[in-house]
Amino acid sequence: MIERGLSRLGIFFLYLISLLPFWFLYIISDLLFIVLYYIIHYRRKVVQENLRNSFPEKTVEERNHIEREYFKYLADLIVESIKTISISEKEIKRRVTATNPEVLQQYYKQGKSIIAVSGHYCNWEYAALNFSAINDKKFMIIYKPLSSDVYDDFFIKVRSRFGGIPVSMKQTIRKMIEYKNEQTVSVMVGDQTPVRAEANYFTDFLNQQTPVFLGIEKLAKSMDTIVTFYKMERVKRGYYTYTLLPLTEHPKQTAPNEITEMHVKCLESIIREKPQYWLWSHRRWKFKPEDIHR
Repeated sequence: MIERGLSRLGIFFLYLISLLPFWFLYIISDLLFIVLYYIIHYRRKVVQENLRNSFPEKTVEERNHIEREYFKYLADLIVESIKTISISEKEIKRRVTATNPEVLQQYYKQGKSIIAVSGHYCNWEYAALNFSAINDKKFMIIYKPLSSDVYDDFFIKVRSRFGGIPVSMKQTIRKMIEYKNEQTVSVMVGDQTPVRAEANYFTDFLNQQTPVFLGIEKLAKSMDTIVTFYKMERVKRGYYTYTLLPLTEHPKQTAPNEITEMHVKCLESIIREKPQYWLWSHRRWKFKPEDIHR
């Protein structure tokens, strides 16, 4: 009871912070960067290990630069995520733009449903909000539930503010079947780390053998859904674009694991271009193939 009360109090304060203008939030971000990077050293060892293993060809100075730029962006991402609580539809449309929305319209005319895949790169929550604001079809945001019921319920409401339908990962296939006679767009993050029991497939990602969910590929094939990758780019502080990159229009004709490899390689490509915008403090490589097959 006390924990739920504290969670609700925390949500109230987050809401108040979200009402602050962006210019003030970025002052908070500058201070937060100093705290995270210089004072508490938030997960710096994790970030350094991930960068060292991912980019062995880079010098120490180059990796240190990426690390520092990452923590600057992480601070921005935190305050921008808080802002999603109260940001207006007009503002999200102004700050996030699709470079090729005609791709969606092309598939809509064909009567096709779409799976749009990305990773924890740039502000993926802003992209989902923008997608739902400009989209007139059933729009599902596939998410991994939080451990706190109070915060989970709260962020479900935040993600659905502009018409999106938040769907937990375990309920995805049920929802897709429910809407099988309608055109849908489903946004999925493809770089979630599977639990050990579900780590059935490993691929080379950022110079390391990495466990990957096969769920996106299985859904695309079972529902015969077009698969695209949405490439997010940061234009400047608080402003983003995303570009839809078609991966396959005929998922049932692809080879086993082909779709999985395609979206993983797309993500790796954009990370290598501008690595500071990926979530390096996430413990992505918790276990290796030999840990699974013992």
